[in-house]
Amino acid sequence: MELLLTEHAKQQMVTRGITIDQIKRTIQRGSRMKQTDGYLSSHTYLAVAWKKFGEYYKIKTVMVKD
Repeated sequence: MELLLTEHAKQQMVTRGITIDQIKRTIQRGSRMKQTDGYLSSHTYLAVAWKKFGEYYKIKTVMVKD
């Protein structure tokens, strides 16, 4: 699984202490909800907004759920 991270997603990862492995796990195992432009996956305490481009996953943002 190849990830393309936006600058916003990179900043959120650093601020919230989220790893690449956690993002991949959230996309692979989490629940998936269709959004206007992509998907929102949730798993455990994380949520990841993403869109698929061929074999790549563009990560828009990552969040810690309350």
